[in-house]
Amino acid sequence: MLLLREVRFQFPDPRPNRYPWNLAALAHLDSLAFPTPVTFFIGDNGSGKSTVIESLAQAAGFNPEGGSRHARYDAVHTDVHLAQGLHLIWNLKAMSGFFFRAESFFAYVNYLEDIDGFDPYGGRSLHQQSHGESFLSLFRNRLNPHQPSLYLFDEPESALSPTGQLAFLRLLKEWSDSGLAQAIIATHSPFLLAFPGATIYSFDDGAITAVNYMESKPYQLTRTFLEAPDVFLRELFRAEDHVDEF
Repeated sequence: MLLLREVRFQFPDPRPNRYPWNLAALAHLDSLAFPTPVTFFIGDNGSGKSTVIESLAQAAGFNPEGGSRHARYDAVHTDVHLAQGLHLIWNLKAMSGFFFRAESFFAYVNYLEDIDGFDPYGGRSLHQQSHGESFLSLFRNRLNPHQPSLYLFDEPESALSPTGQLAFLRLLKEWSDSGLAQAIIATHSPFLLAFPGATIYSFDDGAITAVNYMESKPYQLTRTFLEAPDVFLRELFRAEDHVDEF
């Protein structure tokens, strides 16, 4: 389901020369459309993809530290300035949803277990599961759309093995097939980016541009490595500059 159709950016005039206003990817951005049920943001660290995901979450009414709209806890300081300049255009406003942020995940787990206990997670504390198991357990048990739901993820693959990432893809397919959920995901994972029919926005090269899967940097870098790992590593170790030249 396409709940969120578009976000429009309304920046201060003149624009401050400081974060987040000075992010290169935002320099010429007026709006961003979401034409498919699953959208990915990709880009190097510092490109702005996580900043935009966090700001979307705040503008949509979620706790900026992660969780649902009803989650009430504090974990890390989150800049709210960009969110104040976002105007969300809905086809149908999400009645429910979730913002996953790996950085403050276990602070959210503490909050959850204080109010819910362990029963929703097989009677076992998420703290007693591996990092990846706890991520998937939360996704399976808390993100089960019964009404229009918007799911926002900031690098959900951060604790997931390749097998765990494939399990996440199955969940993403179930949510998409439900007809009730829309997902927007910041990621570096070539596994996740392979989701059929997804929109992929690249935040690299000083702009936000739509790319297809095989044009995406995570896919291209992974393919180049797997085709000839010995050659790739020899060139990498010989390079005077860093991996950007690959």
